[in-house]
Amino acid sequence: MDPRLRGDDVSGICGTCLRDPPAFDATVAAVDYAIPLDQLVLQLKFGARLALAPWCARQIRDAVLARPGLPLPDLLCPVPLGPGRLVERGFNQALEIARPLAAALGVACHPALALRTLDTPAQSGVAPSVRAQNVRGAFAVEAPDLVEGRHVGLVDDVMTSGHTLGELAATFKRFGAVRVTNFVFARTPPHP
Repeated sequence: MDPRLRGDDVSGICGTCLRDPPAFDATVAAVDYAIPLDQLVLQLKFGARLALAPWCARQIRDAVLARPGLPLPDLLCPVPLGPGRLVERGFNQALEIARPLAAALGVACHPALALRTLDTPAQSGVAPSVRAQNVRGAFAVEAPDLVEGRHVGLVDDVMTSGHTLGELAATFKRFGAVRVTNFVFARTPPHP
């Protein structure tokens, strides 16, 4: 099992992470992105069922509490949507999850800390082999002084390949973040 799911036990690092370590330091996922819970994500994201966001946040909080010793971040930042997608959807599902998660963990939420400077195609519609390229250079940090020397928590609804979260983590590390942890409701299970 990948230590970015379990903590810092390096004995379980997968081959992909050994060959190409991600910029983030850990990932907390509440559930596997699989039937039937995948439908909740789709209802939140595409059906505007915003009442699901606080429930997703509680599931992430419970996953955090189940990992004693996991360092809490200094601040939370939702993965930003591009301007076009934000207008199309009308909300950012990551932000809708991040707000109640921040309250539950007692951590500040900074909704505009990161900006998506490139309106990239949705990762779900891009071949896995080009997902890293699709998001390369897509993010900027709005307030670098909030990042330097701090542990940043990234919040998203789903982690599939990890390229979006990895690119955003790399962006924060370029601005001096000492640690980046992903907090996601669902993660696509690794393929055997």
